[in-house]
Amino acid sequence: MKTLVLTGWGWKEYAVAAAVALKVLGRDAEVMGMSKRRLPEFIEQEGAKWRQIILVGISLGGDEARLAAALKSLANTKVMWISALPMSESQEHLLSPLLDVRKFDGGLFDGSLVKAVGNVFGVDVAPFLPFAVEGGKIPKSVPRYHELICAAMYAYRNYRDEKSYSMAIRYLAEGVREEAWSDAARRLVDHWQRYGSRELIGNSPQMAQLRERINLVAVNRDARVLIIGESGTGKETVALQIHNRSSRRDDPFYAFNCASVTPNLLESRFFGYEKGAFTGADRQELGLFELADCGTLFLDEIGELPLEAQGVLLRVLEGGRFMRLGGKDEIEVDVRLLTATNRDLPALVRKGKFREDLFMRLNVIQLRIPPLRERPEDIGAIADNWWFNRFRRHLTDGQKAALSGYSYPGNVRELINIMERACVFNTDDFAKLIEEHKELNGDVAQEAADIPDDLDDAIRRHVRRVFEKYARNVSKAASALNITRTTLRKWLTGGEE
Repeated sequence: MKTLVLTGWGWKEYAVAAAVALKVLGRDAEVMGMSKRRLPEFIEQEGAKWRQIILVGISLGGDEARLAAALKSLANTKVMWISALPMSESQEHLLSPLLDVRKFDGGLFDGSLVKAVGNVFGVDVAPFLPFAVEGGKIPKSVPRYHELICAAMYAYRNYRDEKSYSMAIRYLAEGVREEAWSDAARRLVDHWQRYGSRELIGNSPQMAQLRERINLVAVNRDARVLIIGESGTGKETVALQIHNRSSRRDDPFYAFNCASVTPNLLESRFFGYEKGAFTGADRQELGLFELADCGTLFLDEIGELPLEAQGVLLRVLEGGRFMRLGGKDEIEVDVRLLTATNRDLPALVRKGKFREDLFMRLNVIQLRIPPLRERPEDIGAIADNWWFNRFRRHLTDGQKAALSGYSYPGNVRELINIMERACVFNTDDFAKLIEEHKELNGDVAQEAADIPDDLDDAIRRHVRRVFEKYARNVSKAASALNITRTTLRKWLTGGEE
């Protein structure tokens, strides 16, 4: 029966305030991230296990009635709430009598919460305050705790990794020097630095379904996945999510664009070469499959792979073995292959431009990323997340509405471009930016974007888009298209009436 410090997510000040408490409580206390939504349920299920619970940086504005009932059920657990902000009238009435309230006057995210916790525990918080600074004002002299805390919050948001947040807070509380950080902490920061800008943002039904499928796919460490989606939808981000939620997460992730190298160099990029294999090969070079051994290899724009290279790739998928160029010994690797395309691969197969046997090998699991025009409710959330990460403040409802009034043929990539343009021109007038953007780009209609000239291919693509839009429900999709279920199935399988 120890003390538990519960702190919030999303702002470094929460983590720093919790670290101040841990500095006094020491190893006799544990720390955990918690949201206001989860708090009542946690108190119900876990509260009685602790002698004392200290709430730091957690709003009480969730389900207040349920929280009050949970607090009343605690017979031997004292719950303290430390805050630099006032309670609402309903919280004063329902919750104040059930809590040890330590209220201090202050502001929002200005160090007041850190100072409040310092006052409660009698700690000089001056050494801690620099770590609570948000945005671009972080002093260069401050160690990498900023990055560690941000990395831990990223790990929770994307992979539900709660332990990293506790580790980061304890490191800060105990003053663990960077050179003494664990390998796990270093990997956490390195991963955030590389992938921290890649998140799946949005609460639309389509994105909820995509996340659910990613979770299911990630559990199987070997299943091949074909990720389909228009340019700019975030296919590499989905591949990263699959890798980082799988048991391969601690092993390499390599991404390669199949359209980025001339066909005659693809085999050497895939499998590497020995010294002297060809003119200019002055040393041994490992290929992507060998580099990604035990991990994940993501091949983007797989539809651009030349036919001769498709045969080379097929051989290694069938046997899991290959030889470096100029080599004599076969090499066996354990690699999970993820591929992506914005092309209609079945149409390419019918035209003889993509091998059917390779398509069948790659298309074990198929994940489709919906374009922004199919989930306009996510536009504001994506923009707000980007703006918040850059400036630590949220967009207004009016700004989100202005951004949501455009169809974004370039999808998320185009939306982020507009956000970056706002930074360059130091403006937050998004309505004006969108109008300028339309003029510069000719307001290209989304319906005309990336539609093939071949009528049958265009129909098939439209049928599949509607099918995915209605969550693969045959009846609903057929009704929306005003065709029979049989006709729908024929278009989906590549047949004709």
